[in-house]
Amino acid sequence: MAETKGYSNMDSGMPYSQPAYNNSQWLEKQESRSRRSKWIVIGSIVTVVALAVAGIAIGVTVSKNHKSSSTSGAVSSNTAGGATGAVNQTNPSDPSTFVKDPNLKHSFWGLAYTPEGSQLPDCGNSLDAVIEDIQLISQLTSRIRLYGADCNQSALVLEAIKQTKVNVSVYLGNYNVPTDGGAAYVRQRDTIKEALQTYGADNVLGVTVGNEFMLNYLTANGGGDSPNGDVGNAGAQLLIPNITDTRTMIEGLNLGKTITVGTADAGSFFNNEVLEQVDYGMSNVHPWFANVSIDQAAAWTYEFFQDNNVVVAQSLTNKPQMYIAETGWPSESSDVSNESNGPSTASVANLQTFLDTFVCASNTNGTGYFYFEFFDEAWKDKQFGGVEGWWGLFNANKTLKAITLPDCEID
Repeated sequence: MAETKGYSNMDSGMPYSQPAYNNSQWLEKQESRSRRSKWIVIGSIVTVVALAVAGIAIGVTVSKNHKSSSTSGAVSSNTAGGATGAVNQTNPSDPSTFVKDPNLKHSFWGLAYTPEGSQLPDCGNSLDAVIEDIQLISQLTSRIRLYGADCNQSALVLEAIKQTKVNVSVYLGNYNVPTDGGAAYVRQRDTIKEALQTYGADNVLGVTVGNEFMLNYLTANGGGDSPNGDVGNAGAQLLIPNITDTRTMIEGLNLGKTITVGTADAGSFFNNEVLEQVDYGMSNVHPWFANVSIDQAAAWTYEFFQDNNVVVAQSLTNKPQMYIAETGWPSESSDVSNESNGPSTASVANLQTFLDTFVCASNTNGTGYFYFEFFDEAWKDKQFGGVEGWWGLFNANKTLKAITLPDCEID
């Protein structure tokens, strides 16, 4: 194991009892992200309706009648060699023969991942590209989390794991929204169900229902930062039936003993009534958005997560397992006005510092986390600017950034 620094500023005097994550600047940033998510979802729903009326099929082809000769699964593939050539295979027709990169280290507890082209309305993803992603990801971690199920991403990821024969398991995601009468939830539930019917539970750890659902609901309904107030509890009554329905769906497939059900939200926005209905919670904890300096970022992330999420969960009767759903550091900004969070800047050097101080220390102290994220997402930069598209370990073209990955092997 390479020598690493770990939470070296835990006792630096920062007032952790009043975490910066709750301040107005952070809330403003989170509400901005929430509004962006809202418009993405609204645009997606409108487009889905339009395409449904037009009778146009959305997403990648999943055919039970025309399967690839290389697989008995639900996803067909035309090329097994990957989309961009970022990974070499000794046998071009067998994705499991990929050559490992010595620069990649299996040191991450988990990674946050969304296949490129998996946002409605475009659905430009492909099995070839996902196979290549999984070949790379499997050299970094054994766990990934998805955010949603649109564009058939659940089946694509499970098929890619099957073809590459790697030891990777996935938390599937259902990105439901409070304002569409359940349409997004039902649409994604059905695609998740189909994927589970095809692939079973061998590589599925859980299904996460909701991503910042409570943050979005509170923002839209004037609930401020009080997830356990009247507005928050009203939002919980919209989310809980989706969680219960997902559990029923899983149990109906006789997978209830192996697949857990949870939810993900911003770190300060978990509702206790919701947590009492789940097996796990995934918390987005970003020192960047809390205006924390890079030298304190790793320690602050751990301290915030423990005080605001783990302790609360342990006080509930069901004691849901808590994970960090997102944490990381941006490597750049597309505009000067957003290149600093106050004390520190978005840079590759600071990304390296966060990796050096957070990853191995978290592995040692037993924190379950999903590093944010696998690669830069160009669509976020195009749509939102600032640091939004620059959180990846890899560039958008799947080349590793100018960083040295931590060397602390973890299962």
